[in-house]
Amino acid sequence: MGQITLNQITKSFGDVQVIPPLDLQIDDGEFVVFVGPSGCGKSTLLRLIAGLEDVSSGDINIDGRNATEVPPAKRGLAMVFQSYALYPHMSVRKNIAFPLRMAGIDKAAQDAKVAAAAKVLNLTDYLDRRPGQLSGGQRQRVAIGRAIVREPAAFLFDEPLSNLDAALRVNMRLEISELHQSLKTTMIYVTHDQVEAMTMADKIVVLHAGRIEQVGSPLELYHTPRNKFVAGFIGSPKMNFLSGRFATEFDAATIGVRPEHLTVSHSDGKWVGKVAVSEHLGSDTFLYVDMDGVDEPVTVRSTGEIGFRHGDTVHLTPTADKIHRFDNQDLRIA
Repeated sequence: MGQITLNQITKSFGDVQVIPPLDLQIDDGEFVVFVGPSGCGKSTLLRLIAGLEDVSSGDINIDGRNATEVPPAKRGLAMVFQSYALYPHMSVRKNIAFPLRMAGIDKAAQDAKVAAAAKVLNLTDYLDRRPGQLSGGQRQRVAIGRAIVREPAAFLFDEPLSNLDAALRVNMRLEISELHQSLKTTMIYVTHDQVEAMTMADKIVVLHAGRIEQVGSPLELYHTPRNKFVAGFIGSPKMNFLSGRFATEFDAATIGVRPEHLTVSHSDGKWVGKVAVSEHLGSDTFLYVDMDGVDEPVTVRSTGEIGFRHGDTVHLTPTADKIHRFDNQDLRIA
């Protein structure tokens, strides 16, 4: 079991409240991602759940038990940090087994649990090596293995891929997703990378200034963002926002159009602009188009073969049923 419920949780540092009253339900077996910009409170919230920070008020319940005052070691949770925090003088086997040794588990049970975790993480051939002999991705798997052997009610990941290069991040993202499918254990994952959130999560919690802006599946947040903040944060490249004459036509203060929902042509488009930058990425091309009355270049996602270049005049046409409308409070208009 790994159901976690937060009831009116707050956190203050001195006179500064970084987490206003907050409610959240995480169901058993869910992969939940906390996402938001730096300083939004996502790591603080994870540490409150782990017990590494004391709540200022409110309750944390784990599997129906009030764990608010329960010390971290007794909450039945396992945390994987951005830093691998491995013991360099110990073998992989001993690093993974360390929490079991500290808990007084007998040697035979330790060996069985370590072997099982190593098999799941493809570390069997590396058990006798030391961390210094491993790649960054392998070291992160060792840190995850050390969490697995504890058989926790939930895994807590605090930006675990931040120290890896781009290719390793993609591989580890897949491995963690496969691990979740295999273990069926609740996982809470913190990241500022919305691509990680979209590709890994069953449920995304978007945070901003300590507040939950929206909770939902990746596609719910993509298709029906509650407000302009969520709309701009979810999706890559980010949504284009246009106001003034562009928005009044749709009875809105601001309209939002995703780059993939704009068609570009030489003529007969709804809007006209000039290409400032053209990024050819093989299968895709991103055009950044300057338009009168728009503060930032409008991003267009198109096919890789498109032939527009810097300085070309282009016509843009938004997909009518994909336009998002927002009011003066930045809330989405249904």
